[in-house]
Amino acid sequence: MLRALVGPTASGKTDAALALAQQLGAEIVSVDSMLVYRGMDIGTAKPTAAQRATVRHHLIDVAEPAERFTVARFQEAAAAVLATVATPLLAGGSGLYFRAVADELRFPPEDPAIRAALEAEADALGPEELFGRLAAADPVAAERIDPANIRRTIRALEVIQITGSPFSEFAAAWERYDASRVRVAGIRLDTESLDRRVRARVATMMADGWIEEVRRLVDRGFGGWLTASQAIGYAELAAHLDGRLALEEAMERTVKRTKQLARRQMAWFRRDPRVRWFDADDRGAVPLVEDIRTYLEAA
Repeated sequence: MLRALVGPTASGKTDAALALAQQLGAEIVSVDSMLVYRGMDIGTAKPTAAQRATVRHHLIDVAEPAERFTVARFQEAAAAVLATVATPLLAGGSGLYFRAVADELRFPPEDPAIRAALEAEADALGPEELFGRLAAADPVAAERIDPANIRRTIRALEVIQITGSPFSEFAAAWERYDASRVRVAGIRLDTESLDRRVRARVATMMADGWIEEVRRLVDRGFGGWLTASQAIGYAELAAHLDGRLALEEAMERTVKRTKQLARRQMAWFRRDPRVRWFDADDRGAVPLVEDIRTYLEAA
């Protein structure tokens, strides 16, 4: 059985996971969608070189920022890591990446040519026409998709064309949470504590040279990708360096978007009945490590 530590951004997972891994004799397997990118260190709160020297970390710095790195590719890389690590500890805040590893979810294939053709049809015929086609081909999927969400409609039709199977067949597994696969500890904070930690973390990142990190990425040609990808903080600071956003406004937008991300992360993890929650405060999650270790070792 796998063990995992999850929770929202700025909850103190990194320090807690480090202490926990040392007590468990474990290696940390990151389940974070942004830590895969090289050169994006400060703004992603990536474990430092010193921390990674203390406990071995996996699935960090495995792709260039503008490189296409899908969750399916992440899942494949994680499977290779887990095959070689005796005592892994999954740690991170990306719910989709966590479930891709913990539950080995199947991800339907992609075909850019088919998607482009469907997008052209949507432009020519309207989203209603494509949604009607989806409702006829896969009524279960249609019931779960907002007719106005043309992106999801196109994705469902793309999968049907590629595989010949209903899109809903792939989605069904997402409703199953196998408690025999993973034991999960989750870090939870009240809104006020989380807001204070987010604001403090953004200030610390700025003091640690975040804007210089973004400038280096822009100088390497990644400025357009940072803005287009909407990487939290990186997009705002790239806009500031381009003269389109004042620094104070860039920081405020970063704080706001980080808090929004934390809420989305919590909404995702709350759906997983396997998560046992541990309540942290402004000090972060390190004071909870002993209780979390006891819980995880009971697996």
